[in-house]
Amino acid sequence: MSEALNIMYQDELVTAKRIETPNGRVRQVAALVYRLKKQVPEVLLITSRGTGRWVLPKGWPQVGKTFVQSAEAEAYEEAGVRGETYPVPVGTYTYEKHDVCEGENGDFTVDVFPLLFERQEKKWPERGERRLDWFSREEAAQRVEEPGLKELLRSFDPNAVVAG
Repeated sequence: MSEALNIMYQDELVTAKRIETPNGRVRQVAALVYRLKKQVPEVLLITSRGTGRWVLPKGWPQVGKTFVQSAEAEAYEEAGVRGETYPVPVGTYTYEKHDVCEGENGDFTVDVFPLLFERQEKKWPERGERRLDWFSREEAAQRVEEPGLKELLRSFDPNAVVAG
């Protein structure tokens, strides 16, 4: 990853909710929440509120926060999760949303930031609105629909994150 891109993710504050990428997709952020159980990584998936599909906690970059802080906020708001987030994404994936208003862009690119699980709060904004569960990387990859996210989950290596 280039030095400039690395700095963007760590230091640049978001100034607009809808940010288009050079290829015309709209940027979102996600947290790949993981834990090590007997040295074996597990990934937290949540269900979407609309369709009940298994997804990562994700959403819009938040104005006044960095991309990393935005991903952390999504993990808290949607799953009550707190932890240590690596400041550079482990990858991106794309998806299309078909239930957008006419004239709005429904093509998204999602930057995925790994978040090492430390704890789950007792109360959080979307508690009771979603199901949450821990899965192996392979099982998580089987449960999500987006091909790019499937590949990202299968190839995720927590040891590479720790090593930086």
